[in-house]
Amino acid sequence: MHSPYIVELSEQNFRETLEGSMQTPVLIHFWAPMSQESSQIIPELQALAQQYEGAFTLALLNCEQEQMIASQFGVQALPTIALFINGQPVDGLGGPQSISAVQELLTKHLPSQDELNLSKALEMVKLGQYSEALSLIETLTPSLQESGDVKLAKADCYLETHQFDQAKTLLEHIPLEYQDGYYKSLIAKLELHEQAANSPEIQQLESALENKPDDLEVINKLALSYHQVNRDEEAMALLWAPLARDLNALDGDLKKSFMDILSALGQGNPVASKYRRQLYSILY
Repeated sequence: MHSPYIVELSEQNFRETLEGSMQTPVLIHFWAPMSQESSQIIPELQALAQQYEGAFTLALLNCEQEQMIASQFGVQALPTIALFINGQPVDGLGGPQSISAVQELLTKHLPSQDELNLSKALEMVKLGQYSEALSLIETLTPSLQESGDVKLAKADCYLETHQFDQAKTLLEHIPLEYQDGYYKSLIAKLELHEQAANSPEIQQLESALENKPDDLEVINKLALSYHQVNRDEEAMALLWAPLARDLNALDGDLKKSFMDILSALGQGNPVASKYRRQLYSILY
């Protein structure tokens, strides 16, 4: 099986592979074609390496072909499994083993699936893959989601995906010891949004609407201004009130604005889903 997580050990690469355990644990499986127990577990070990997606490297050593290396490790019986971390053997199993026994050995020494997912999500945040990172963070256990560094990463994702209210709520509950440079940069991003979201133009339109609550022109302009600064829930609510009474209000301009914003928000957006359902309930 060709995989970046699986190597065939030989004299040419065994030193490099062991040095690799300084970064990623290496599980060496000593086997030989003559030992059925050692060869028949190989497909399961390969599947396990794929499942762990690089959390460890599986190194297969054919002791018949590589007798010199096998003797250097002092292997007494087949199969033998040894786990190397930081260049040193830290654990192992001798004799025929079930794949669950190998998993138990790995669980003792490797990060949990949650920790792996968190590490992957934090990497995604660095790469600017905010939606994907947020989806992964939301699969973590509640206790892990409560940690300060996870809250900061989640707030970052919320800001970058324009979910500003959720970001604000999270940032209000960041423990003091996590209020570092990263936290301050997120607060600054939020403040910039809030300033833009409450521009003089918006304030003027809001004031005009207070004076004339039924002015459809003002409603339309204010809703579009809200949408431009990602205040989409307010924009949709503003447009929906007159549209629920008359779908052709303002000669169809309100409906056009409503549909344009729906389209811009896309299929997965919860605000869009809510108002799409309300629209369908009138149409059908």
